[in-house]
Amino acid sequence: MIGQLKLIEEKEIKKDNIKERAEKYGVDTLFNYEALALITGIKEESLQKFSSLREVKEELPLLGITKIQRLKLEAFFTMAIRFSKENRGNKIKITTPEIVSDLLTDEMKFLQKEEFRILILDTKNQITKVETISIGTLNASIVHPREVFKTALLNSANSIILVHNHPSGDPTPSNEDINITNRLIDAGTLLGIKVLDHIILGDNRYLSFKEKNLI
Repeated sequence: MIGQLKLIEEKEIKKDNIKERAEKYGVDTLFNYEALALITGIKEESLQKFSSLREVKEELPLLGITKIQRLKLEAFFTMAIRFSKENRGNKIKITTPEIVSDLLTDEMKFLQKEEFRILILDTKNQITKVETISIGTLNASIVHPREVFKTALLNSANSIILVHNHPSGDPTPSNEDINITNRLIDAGTLLGIKVLDHIILGDNRYLSFKEKNLI
């Protein structure tokens, strides 16, 4: 009996450590798996093996957790996406590729397919709209200049920034990525709408064509 009580006490101490650290030093000091454990009640060891939140979301159907824990996880990911979308409500001025990454990475890194989006900017480089142009494999037949600039023109774009994700997590551009970017830059020049950058989002990292002197 004494041994059992000691084991229970150790478990309670371990459980409270996350709460105590969060209260004392702030929630932002917790690792992702610790924060998820705090929110959902899932055991830390069940979450610690995942290297990213995207992995947790992808493996969600395979996790050996209760129904309520699954619902809490699903609610967490849903709210994270909604929060990201709400932030777009204010006009955000784009001065660096990092701002674009901060705005869209949390939402797009969980996507299972490549999505091609454009950020429509006004004369002050403020975002007026974010539009999804295509979903699926990125190629010339899906991402067509006609669709990109139709959307840009309808929304009175002064300039645009191209954004798409790589579900593999590696933001290195393919030859197709480079070819499409060049086609869109040429089309934008003819229409008087400048393509400022093309940003590829990976797993908590990004690549900017502008920073890499690819445009």
